[in-house]
Amino acid sequence: MKNFPTFHRKLLAWYADSARDLPWRRTHDPYRIWISEIMLQQTTVVAVIPYFERFLARFPSVDALAAADETNVLRLWEGLGYYSRAKNLLRAAKAVVEKHHGQFPSDIEVLQTLPGIGRYTAGAIASFAFDIPAPIVEANTLRLYCRLLGYQSDPRSSVGQKVLWTFAEAVLPKTGPGRLNQALMELGATVCIPKEPRCGICPVSAHCHAFRDGTQSVVPQQKSKKVMTAITEVSIAIRRGPKYLLRRCPLNERWAGLWDFLRFEIAGDSKSVDTAHLTDTVRERTGLIIECGSQIAELKHAVTRYRITLKCITAIRQDGRLKSGNDWKWVKPADFQKYPLSVTGRRFAELLQRDSM
Repeated sequence: MKNFPTFHRKLLAWYADSARDLPWRRTHDPYRIWISEIMLQQTTVVAVIPYFERFLARFPSVDALAAADETNVLRLWEGLGYYSRAKNLLRAAKAVVEKHHGQFPSDIEVLQTLPGIGRYTAGAIASFAFDIPAPIVEANTLRLYCRLLGYQSDPRSSVGQKVLWTFAEAVLPKTGPGRLNQALMELGATVCIPKEPRCGICPVSAHCHAFRDGTQSVVPQQKSKKVMTAITEVSIAIRRGPKYLLRRCPLNERWAGLWDFLRFEIAGDSKSVDTAHLTDTVRERTGLIIECGSQIAELKHAVTRYRITLKCITAIRQDGRLKSGNDWKWVKPADFQKYPLSVTGRRFAELLQRDSM
């Protein structure tokens, strides 16, 4: 592409008329921009907006976030998934306060020294908050750039990444790079979509190699699909009097730092559960002797490469003492809301709360 000024003019005119009014676009505050960019990773805009607003109401500044307890941060993050993002937010906030006197650095290299901030997020903060001409390549612009260039090789390879980042840098103007980056991302998100792109309303289709060649359906080259493995797990809510047993997931487990009911994988996917096996496993893992109750729900969800069927079962503690080495708590259903839980853990908790009312 050679005629960048015309490209810029058409794109910015379209953006002025068609851009969505998103809360993080109403500010140049690097803190708010950073929070939005981290939340938007692996998550849709529609899902992020209420989380973004709640999070900022609770932690309105980087100082407030740096002083927060991890449990409170995870509780507000609950449901967004990829919880390492929330932990890195807390770590990065502390670093900004301790090493940068509470001021976000504008330098891209320095930004990338903060936990959880990579090349794209650093570019977004520098560009949107400080109007620095920083290139941006993420899911939407990757697709857009591939089509503009007609790039048909693997865009995620080292060669492909070099091509796209070079283009992302070349396309930026010296003045107003932040607004152009926003326009490029908006175009990728709303017009140059993965399937059946809306080329008829694209303001820059005249500059697009894929549109000219009719290759929009095959550009960019798609990632190979993940092979999903089906597994069955049980989640056991053990009751002692009016309280249920919760366990904080350790660092080496899925959902590290969150709380959950005792949960483990079982063999097969049969509808009936071997209660003798469950009681033996519970005793081995917790030290408690239980009497299994009923299965009150079966939840299905996917995590990374696993398709999980989760059987939610109640039980009553009969005897035994909790083993050390885990973070256990006996919690009343009315207090479940104080603890950050996995999505399925929250659904199970809500069922128990309903039954206890």
